[in-house]
Amino acid sequence: MPLETSSIVWLVFGAYLMGSLSFAVIVSRVMGLEDPRTYGSQNPGATNVLRSGNRQAAVATLLLDAFKGFLPVFLLKHWGPAWGLDERAVALVALSAFIGHVWPVFFRFQGGKGVATAAGVLFGLEPLLGLATLGTWLIVAFFFRYSSLAALSAAVFAPIYYWFGNRIAWQASEAEWLAITLMCAVLLARHADNILRLVRGQESKIGAKKEAP
Repeated sequence: MPLETSSIVWLVFGAYLMGSLSFAVIVSRVMGLEDPRTYGSQNPGATNVLRSGNRQAAVATLLLDAFKGFLPVFLLKHWGPAWGLDERAVALVALSAFIGHVWPVFFRFQGGKGVATAAGVLFGLEPLLGLATLGTWLIVAFFFRYSSLAALSAAVFAPIYYWFGNRIAWQASEAEWLAITLMCAVLLARHADNILRLVRGQESKIGAKKEAP
């Protein structure tokens, strides 16, 4: 196996392992809270941890889940070219970190929906792209109070923002665009139940207290 290929394999594997750290569960255990997989939406993510009533735990989960997507992508994006690693390697690492969160090896492949980790990946790829996508989430969340609807809106617009920002705010690549598109497609699929609840008017709003499964 060529050195460059071997390096990419190890980087992809490392990004997947980092993504597999489910901080919703880890933070809840450290702070003595119930497992987020046992109440509310049963999703191990920051929004569901917020339903426990502990905002500090929710913020910690959000930041750590985003950071594990941001760090490997940012490092490879900025220092990869010196080692002969181009945007294709960045795209693979970005997708691997996200997949690790959604299907974590450390938690029986039962992970979260990937919103915070996807945001971290986008910030790692292009900070302005991350800001634009985060802005979309904040606007929708502010007016409608549904975290899931905000996430769905951000997922739809993220690939569009990336492509239209080409040669204006950054230099786009097909590999990175494909990784973003696949990541957002998975994120949309993971919100299938939320979409049904939104249509039925049964979706919980941001800040709603936890309910037993």
